[in-house]
Amino acid sequence: MKYIALFVLGVMALSTSAFAQAPGDPIETALAGAPANQRDAATVVKWKSDFTYDTLKKGTNHLVCYARSGFPEQQPFSIECTSIANLDRVAQNLKFEAVGDKGKTQAMLDAAEKDGTRVKPEYGSVWYHLAGADREHARVHTTVAVPGATAQSLGLPDNPKQGGVWIMNAGTTTAHLMIPGE
Repeated sequence: MKYIALFVLGVMALSTSAFAQAPGDPIETALAGAPANQRDAATVVKWKSDFTYDTLKKGTNHLVCYARSGFPEQQPFSIECTSIANLDRVAQNLKFEAVGDKGKTQAMLDAAEKDGTRVKPEYGSVWYHLAGADREHARVHTTVAVPGATAQSLGLPDNPKQGGVWIMNAGTTTAHLMIPGE
């Protein structure tokens, strides 16, 4: 009887820990980063180690979402959504970030920018980021890609001192609008 009780307790402990470690639905997780009004029609992809992807859910709008949790240089919980037209740029970003060193990644990005091989994002495309220590503590960060734009061409400041929208990395393929308060 003692052995049966120990066996039952052991099975219960193992099954509880297995359920606790079961990953959530990858589609639902990726879509957590999408705006509510675009979520149902968004595409979801899963990136592979060779910087290609599998489509988990084919959408009907131009938004694509994917998990970046566990990737080099990313927070423990990390989701990104953007225009499907930006997938080549995302693949390039992932390839550079795979070195796992922010300084080396930045050097690779700078070199690609300089030699003209940096993939441009779609002008005006929105990048939605949801990242943090875990899903409950994740923070939303939204940017708008404006490759090549400058403070002069947009009439916006190139720093956050005024407290409004500003352009970061002006004049590069990485130029984007920073939206304060997120």
